[in-house]
Amino acid sequence: MIVRHTLANGVRVVAEQIPHVRSIAMGIWIGTGSEKEIASENGISHFLEHMMFKGTDKRTARQLAEAFDEIGGHVNAFTSKEITCYYSKVLDQHFATSLEILADMFFHSRFDELELEKEKKVIIEEIRMVEDTPDDLIHDLISEVSLQGFRIGAPVIGTVDNVNSITRDQLVAYRNKEYHPRNVVISLAGNLPGDFLKQIEDLFAVHQGVASEVEPESPVFTPTTVTKQKQTEQTHICYGFPGLPIGDSRIHSLILLNNVLGGNMSSRLFQEIREERGLAYSVFSYHSAHRQTGVFAIYAGTAPNQTEEVCELIEETVGEVAVNGITERELKKAKEQLKGSMMLGLESTNNRMSRLGRNELLLGRHLSLDEVIESVEKISLSDVNQLASEIFTSPKSLALISPEGKVPKAFRGNNG
Repeated sequence: MIVRHTLANGVRVVAEQIPHVRSIAMGIWIGTGSEKEIASENGISHFLEHMMFKGTDKRTARQLAEAFDEIGGHVNAFTSKEITCYYSKVLDQHFATSLEILADMFFHSRFDELELEKEKKVIIEEIRMVEDTPDDLIHDLISEVSLQGFRIGAPVIGTVDNVNSITRDQLVAYRNKEYHPRNVVISLAGNLPGDFLKQIEDLFAVHQGVASEVEPESPVFTPTTVTKQKQTEQTHICYGFPGLPIGDSRIHSLILLNNVLGGNMSSRLFQEIREERGLAYSVFSYHSAHRQTGVFAIYAGTAPNQTEEVCELIEETVGEVAVNGITERELKKAKEQLKGSMMLGLESTNNRMSRLGRNELLLGRHLSLDEVIESVEKISLSDVNQLASEIFTSPKSLALISPEGKVPKAFRGNNG
């Protein structure tokens, strides 16, 4: 059973009691990321996440790391376009210790100037690592060009110039603005103690702050083409199509469509490009859903002299699905894959905790597994095929990284 509770200051708690396990996963979720950043501060959410591990008033950075090692648990964090999350997983007997350490980081991080300057170098190396990994970089590019001009399209990690220019005062001001109580969710899953809500109240009821009055953007898909010349062994290709917001009623239809097109080893793109032609090791599709928009992407990495053929096959496969749709057999298989993925995923306390946190922050609601499965079963072939026609006949984006840096002739512009 899912428990939802809101503290007097607005901090939301959402938890699932799982008495048959011996672990507890917990996360502090904040509704902020690169979407909330102005251009000159792009990357500050990610920088702030790093600095929260660099020492508090009572623990050094080393002591924070050792604190979780000493109880046999682990702690980590991530920043995305709309979310920052600090999370841990520990044995149930160490719940109180883990919660106190996360609270210590959340409330009492020092942002020491010396640590800040060291961490700038670390993040700049992270940026360089992405630049040297074209099969990662290409996904930043397709998001950037498909949502051009909107903050949601900006890279989470930021730029070298921005990272170098960020000051301690900016970090503190950004934290105060975005980490306010009504923007915070604490999610938990596992063998929780009976007084877990009281323990959270004791630590987080003191949190104060006021929501910032920032007008949210309404991003629009912007079909654009970008190429990057880079000395790589492969050409990295990424197509972008307009997708759906995370709360759209058709989101599960799109997930089923993705499974059929390029979401697994039996998908059309994988079978045609890798298994039948041997033209790529990695070829897949995915959908990135955000609060107000989404991007459906197709990726392939291939030898430069095979780029035209791979692009032609992507165009043909997408065109076939747009015109003729998928089959009943494919739909049935995709539904079973989706149900299996959801059920198997819920065997992990980490996955359950993450599901609770994301749903609370981005949707404000929680459907049971039975409700989701019932919704998926009701999806018809015409539902999926109508959506495929809508998406794949829309103008599309292209991001490409290759030694030549040229748009393939097989790319059929922005007219579907």
